[in-house]
Amino acid sequence: QVQFVESGGGLVQPGGSLRLSCAVSAVTFNFATFGWYRQAPGKQRELVAGLASVGRANYADSVAGRFTASIDNVKNTMYLQMNSLKPEDTAVYYCNFYPAPESRYWGQGTQVTVSL
Repeated sequence: QVQFVESGGGLVQPGGSLRLSCAVSAVTFNFATFGWYRQAPGKQRELVAGLASVGRANYADSVAGRFTASIDNVKNTMYLQMNSLKPEDTAVYYCNFYPAPESRYWGQGTQVTVSL
């Protein structure tokens, strides 16, 4: 069974940094590609970063240059390093398949709040 478990969110001041983690079920880790998504209150869920192949990542224009997505194949874990955070980055962050996320695998996500 596929499972995505996000962690690492919290409250941070504007300009600060956070590192999110996503543990992925080993049964699918080596046979698929993954991405980070987020959903702010009142808005649709959007792609943040997609890891389509080795050495390549696709970033939303709003986070390019500030966020870095990576993957550890040994630990079956994805990461999202978020720097220079802005209030508009406030959202619940999720991981799922990329480029085609599957609705049944959306987890609880992890809350990121950027505020004074």
